[in-house]
Amino acid sequence: MEYNIRGQHIQVTDALRDFVEKKFTRLEKYFETPIASETIVTMSVTKGKHAVEVTIPLSNVLLRAEEKSEDMYASIDLVVDKLERQIRKHKTKIGRKFRQDSGIRSLFKEERSPVRVSDEEEDFELVRTKQFILKPMDVEEAILQMNMVGHSFFMFANSATSEVNVVYRRNDGKYGLIEQT
Repeated sequence: MEYNIRGQHIQVTDALRDFVEKKFTRLEKYFETPIASETIVTMSVTKGKHAVEVTIPLSNVLLRAEEKSEDMYASIDLVVDKLERQIRKHKTKIGRKFRQDSGIRSLFKEERSPVRVSDEEEDFELVRTKQFILKPMDVEEAILQMNMVGHSFFMFANSATSEVNVVYRRNDGKYGLIEQT
C-alpha cells in the first residue's frame, strides 16, 4: 500500500507517519492482491480536535472514513477500525454482487482553487467542483455506496428508469429518493 500522508495545521512527524503505516497494514489482510492505488491520509487539528480523514480508491468502490478525537493517535486508531468495519461489510454484503459485474468506479476531478460566485446581496464561495461518471445501479446499491463513502447523499444513474436520481439519509435515519420528473 502506498500512502500520501499530509497535515493541515499540524506537522506530520516521522512517528505519526510510522504509526499510520503500521496501523494500515492491518487492512491489507482483507485484500487478495496488494492495493495499487494511493491511500490518502489527511491529518488536521481544528479547535483542539484531532481529525484523520482517509480515502482509499479501489476499482470497485471508494472507501472513506473520518474520525475526530482529543488525540491524533486515538483518531488514527478509530479511523482504521471504521475502515475495517466498512471493508468487512463490503465483503460480506455486496462483495458477491461486485464480483459479478464491474462495480462502481468514481472518477473525481477536483478544482483546487476556490471560485467566487457573486450575488447582489451576498457572496457565495464555491470551494470544490467534482465531476464523475455515473454507473447504472439500483436504489439499494446506491444507498450502500452512499454509506460506504460516509456521505449524506449520493447521485447515481437509476438502472430501472435510466434517469439521474439522488438518495439521501433523512434525519430520522431512514432514506429518501429524489427522482427527476
